[in-house]
Amino acid sequence: MKILAAGDIHGDTILAKKLANRAKKEKVDLVILCGDLTHFEKSTENIIGPFVKNNKKVLIIPGNHESFATADFLAELYGIKNIHGYSIKYKDIGLFGCGGANIGPNRLSEKEIFDTLKKGFNNIRNLNKKIMVTHVHPAHSKMSKFTSFFPGSKALDKAIKTFRPNILLCSHVHEAEGIEEKIGKTKVINVGRKGKIINL
Repeated sequence: MKILAAGDIHGDTILAKKLANRAKKEKVDLVILCGDLTHFEKSTENIIGPFVKNNKKVLIIPGNHESFATADFLAELYGIKNIHGYSIKYKDIGLFGCGGANIGPNRLSEKEIFDTLKKGFNNIRNLNKKIMVTHVHPAHSKMSKFTSFFPGSKALDKAIKTFRPNILLCSHVHEAEGIEEKIGKTKVINVGRKGKIINL
């Protein structure tokens, strides 16, 4: 399976179109958008549309720039899936996620982050391959070293060690775009604005 994952689009319609064209050119099976699709709710138009127009299957989570309601609205409007607190099975892979962050206007407590991920994980726990999708990055990760303003999530660090997904996709820290590291057996990728192609 081939995935294009990106985050922090922040209402940039030119970037959305560029990513959608890349998804088409690369013949990806799935597009995953890791939050901050808008810029403080002001720019929801033409962010998801280009992907749908290119007949791509899209999964999203909200970031800290849009509310959970906005993510639900976009999912319903475009017939895509918001996996905040939910999971989906695609081929032989289970995907589950948690949007928002531990800082900013759409803030979640550490307990809420862990419980939301646990809820999604429980439905796909028996699958061999699992991808966890978040906006925020884990505490004590390399990404944390790129910012003093955005703290990593201790709950996410705990979730990685508890649920042991094969891959964690996140964004949030723009300066850490493209950083990859291993936490236990989990490959952690900050997919960033430019996006990352993941082959499974």
